[in-house]
Amino acid sequence: MDQNLEKIAERKKRWEEGPLKFALMRFKFAESPTRFYTPLDLKDFDFLEKVGFPGEYPFTACPYPTLPYAAGVKGGGFISGAPGLKRAGRYSGYGTPEDTRDYYKQMQAMGQKAGPNFALDLPTQCGYDSDNPLIRGEVGKVGVAIDSLRDFEIIYEAFQGNQDVDRIASNFTINAPANVLIAMYIALAEKRGISMDKLKGTPQNDILKEFVARGTYIFPPRPSMRMMRDSLVFFTRNLPGINVTSIGGYHMREAGATREQDLAYSMAIGIVYLQEGINAGLEIDSFAPKFTFNGFGGSMEFFKEIAFQRAARRMWARILKERFGAKDPRSMLIRCPLTAHIGCSSTAKQRPLNNLTRAVVGAVAGALCGGPPVAMPPYDEPLGLGWSLEAIQLAEDAARILQCEAGLTEVVDPLAGSYYVESLTDEIEAAAWRELERVEAMGGAVAAIENGYIQREIARSAHERQQRIERGEDLIIGANCFTDEAELEVTTSRLVDHPYDPAKREQAEERQIKNLAELKRTRDNRLVSQLLKELREAARKEEENLMPHFINCAGAYVTEQEMCDVLREVFGEYEPVSLF
Repeated sequence: MDQNLEKIAERKKRWEEGPLKFALMRFKFAESPTRFYTPLDLKDFDFLEKVGFPGEYPFTACPYPTLPYAAGVKGGGFISGAPGLKRAGRYSGYGTPEDTRDYYKQMQAMGQKAGPNFALDLPTQCGYDSDNPLIRGEVGKVGVAIDSLRDFEIIYEAFQGNQDVDRIASNFTINAPANVLIAMYIALAEKRGISMDKLKGTPQNDILKEFVARGTYIFPPRPSMRMMRDSLVFFTRNLPGINVTSIGGYHMREAGATREQDLAYSMAIGIVYLQEGINAGLEIDSFAPKFTFNGFGGSMEFFKEIAFQRAARRMWARILKERFGAKDPRSMLIRCPLTAHIGCSSTAKQRPLNNLTRAVVGAVAGALCGGPPVAMPPYDEPLGLGWSLEAIQLAEDAARILQCEAGLTEVVDPLAGSYYVESLTDEIEAAAWRELERVEAMGGAVAAIENGYIQREIARSAHERQQRIERGEDLIIGANCFTDEAELEVTTSRLVDHPYDPAKREQAEERQIKNLAELKRTRDNRLVSQLLKELREAARKEEENLMPHFINCAGAYVTEQEMCDVLREVFGEYEPVSLF
């Protein structure tokens, strides 16, 4: 220990035995409820090794040299915009394709200029058509129903001219049948005379987290990884503007994962996706820059979420450089539009306006961790599907205030060098490496999903958190504390109608079934049968890429379920493992 640290250690001991001890006795504390960090907590700190400059390895401070983003862009989905960027807009969609088309036209009339960011209904996410009796009651409820190319054609009537598909970016929250929907997007472009290499967008295409969090899987993990391989290879070679995946640790945290599990399992999943590209013969720097992150999870633990984001950037960069031998700095970036935030599970339906305060806490954390301030989600997130325009306005204004009035985006990673934040960053990263090593020892993420390890660990963490809430150890204002009769339930006035028409949503199923029946009656069904036969034969050949077959099927108006049923026949369907 150098001479200066020895002095600090000696002074710390005097402080603990003097002023601190006296304060604890005075307030009758057995131990201090607060900590104070010093250089003793950050021994041998090397700035260039641990932090570096923004936009340079190890990217701890920020993935980019500067952040010229404008917060609170109208209709931007709470994602900051900048000149030259083409990004999809707010996560949205409901009812039939006609309903969602009209919604986008309404938003455009209010100033939205971004492309669509699709919320899809559960039947679409699970590879079922709207006329399947198995999913009655679900069509168009949590997102828009898409059965075929016809539905893409209708939705994209809202995007033409200077907003045609070669001029905007589109995002698709779809996983198991991601390749099928991207094929429909390509077929739409081709019918408009636009080549596929002009398209921009991002499918979520993160199937492994579906097995451990969201649950919209179809096929077992191994054939699901074949689908990932097919998209990775095809997109890399033919779709320069389409990202391969948007990895989603966010969903695992929402399902109950701890902060360290979120980071470890996200890295483990990212590793197996990268390895698929290597196994297919691609150079790492040819496809790794096309990997994005949908977002990690969040919480109300302000400083821990800041440190988490910094640890994640450093960890991913190290994996790409040291394990995969990446040379291109773009391969090492976590490209993520949402940095630190609170997560939707941090909101409460009790006294919901408090959720705006919570979202602002997350937005401040976002700005202080080397990202833009994103006040997400809008305060009415726990009250129902789709946000009110009033809640969206408040969320957008919150981000604007933090940038334009508070000036939080004028400095990148302002807490770099903080004894506390740097120590916390190291602690979170070290814990994530330990958990990642456990997964790697099992054979990687796929093996750890097949044996149920990741699912069990997340379920255990979720149970433990709920127990802490019920015991009052984790406090949620208005839900398990400060709930007596003297507290006020504050509400806002509804100024405009909700953008999702509840009557249309209720009628969506019957309308969509009728439209699907008409499509199946009028298309070339002989061609459909032939293309499905060719898809079945190709699916039986492990090395054959199925993307060209999906595109041919989409162009002939073969439906999503018809394609997925062929794959169910060849690949089988996933049966969840028993967790306990």
